[in-house]
Amino acid sequence: MNKLLHNNTLFTLTLLGIATALAFLFFSFVSENTANIALLYIIAQILIARYTNGYLYGLFSSVFSVICINFFFTYPFFRLNFTLSGYPVTFIGMLIITLLTTATTSRLKKQTEILAKQEKQVQIARQESLRANLLRAVSHDLRTPLTSIIGTTSSLLSDGSILSDAEKKELLENIENDSSWLLNMVENLLSVTRINDTVTHQVNKTPEIVEEVVSEAVQRLKKRFPSASIVVHVPDDFLMIPMDAILIEQVLINLLENALIHSGSSHAPELTVTDHPDHVAFCVKDFGHGLNPDDIPDIFSGICHNTGSVDSHKGMGIGLSICKTIIDAHSGYIEAKNHTNGALFLFTLPKDEEENIPCSQK
Repeated sequence: MNKLLHNNTLFTLTLLGIATALAFLFFSFVSENTANIALLYIIAQILIARYTNGYLYGLFSSVFSVICINFFFTYPFFRLNFTLSGYPVTFIGMLIITLLTTATTSRLKKQTEILAKQEKQVQIARQESLRANLLRAVSHDLRTPLTSIIGTTSSLLSDGSILSDAEKKELLENIENDSSWLLNMVENLLSVTRINDTVTHQVNKTPEIVEEVVSEAVQRLKKRFPSASIVVHVPDDFLMIPMDAILIEQVLINLLENALIHSGSSHAPELTVTDHPDHVAFCVKDFGHGLNPDDIPDIFSGICHNTGSVDSHKGMGIGLSICKTIIDAHSGYIEAKNHTNGALFLFTLPKDEEENIPCSQK
């Protein structure tokens, strides 16, 4: 409070001092026209009313300005003369200007504070909703493979002596697959921690070459699925846009992995990058059985969706929820829909770091 009072006082005195110095400079060149000097003080009053809190500083500036004009710039100079013609009108006029400006700016400040609080509450509510959705998805998506691992290891421990080598190998492969999936899930959760823990969910973006980000995502995915085939189409033109490369790679990995595991198709999924005037679009398309139309409206909510595939116990919920979180943090847009021969996931990243792509952009 004392610091605010000090800052307001210092700002008021500094601005009035500058106005007085400019008034003396103006008066030394055009001494016969003192009307414009009043304008300098009026401007100072408006600025003081705008950038200080309360009415006191504005009222003080009004009285100070009228006295300065009377004492320094009105004949007889360097003497106060309250009997001058029009003096009360000048004083009342400046006082009215100050009161109106202060009242208007105070109202605007309060409205701005109210809007900021409302926006913060909305952002907090969204954050809490996201956490709740992630928690639901994590509780399902982590519990199922862990249960499978525990059951498989129990079988090996209790029945290992009567199992054939082929059966043991199959059980160990199941453990490896579930463990790899859990590792990928942990990478997803760690990706979210790269987003700053603020209500605005901002990320640290740097200019990245799109082709290199896509290539790194595909290479990372093929380490987990060596036999996977992915068709990639990127523009011939050099593209560089602001992004957090690791997070966008995780989005691409999640979408491509879903296309490989959940589509139910042996056809290679396609990743297509297209250049637009204000954004770059990334499209992952599979050629399987498509998405359940009833699931599409909430597919990014973090709720687990079964696809009917052999790996349906490993839902897409948390991975897609994290994808949306990352793209939202980049001021982009993401959508899911079916096409003629399967499912399609599309997301956009703005070329301008401050630009927001409207949700209607498809």
